[in-house]
Amino acid sequence: MEAGGFRPQDVLPHDSYLINLCNADPEKREKSINSFIHELERCQQLGLTLLNFHPGSHLKKMTEEEALDLVADAINISLDRVEGVTAVIENTSGQGTNLGYTFEHLAHIIDGVEDKSRVGVCLDTCHAFTAGYDLRTREAYDKTMDEFEKVVGFQYLRGMHINDSKPGLGSRVDRHHSLGLGQIGLDCFRFIMNDPRIDEIPMCLETIDSEIWAEEIALLYSFIEA
Repeated sequence: MEAGGFRPQDVLPHDSYLINLCNADPEKREKSINSFIHELERCQQLGLTLLNFHPGSHLKKMTEEEALDLVADAINISLDRVEGVTAVIENTSGQGTNLGYTFEHLAHIIDGVEDKSRVGVCLDTCHAFTAGYDLRTREAYDKTMDEFEKVVGFQYLRGMHINDSKPGLGSRVDRHHSLGLGQIGLDCFRFIMNDPRIDEIPMCLETIDSEIWAEEIALLYSFIEA
């Protein structure tokens, strides 16, 4: 971080994919909550202020609403144990029984969190697109972001994952692609790089070809209008 000039608020680590905060099995859910607490503690020890996580999967054992309530409860338990780190919920494609594929899901979890100063959202462009939120044109981007503001609120946006998508709009399939080579196209990323609501928000590139990451990052910076 020192070598690259990164501040703590610029870094968005991701927790373990094995954690499921709404597991219907009480023993497995307790293990997930304990693991989540350990992840928060690692962030605290490193001086980091954000932890990105997927809300979880209901596994057809309960309703989505019941599962979302369990996620919020798990966040409350965890934040009560660890200070100084914000829990950042990532939107999902809605693949399988994954929660978090609608802005309403994100808002439901936030509504159940007691300390709203320590909860936020990370928007993944591929996940949003495959969940049914169009981003390809100026009109579509504005409509989606306006809906995010109305349902969740930009005050909760704490990070973004920048990805194109192999599957099409609303496919509910999570498959990332290199920028401009997928179904979203480049215009979306030009809109993001010039959206003042996203200034100072950490962005993580999660595209599939590591050999062109430097080129993709340079491309994103080139989109910034004077």
